[in-house]
Amino acid sequence: MDAVLHAVARQGDLAHLVLLLWASSASSLLVWSLREMVRSNRRFDDFVDAIARLNRALSDDD
Repeated sequence: MDAVLHAVARQGDLAHLVLLLWASSASSLLVWSLREMVRSNRRFDDFVDAIARLNRALSDDD
């Protein structure tokens, strides 16, 4: 009986460790993807600003 309890406790700790590793990797992936989304939005805003400057420059010539 003691050996069975020891084996279950050991596997339970392993399951908790795996769950912790999964949760930390999922959280870090979420943080990374949010950072990439912010960078992408900044690049898009820079692109839109450049187009707006070009439009203003071309409309001033008329």
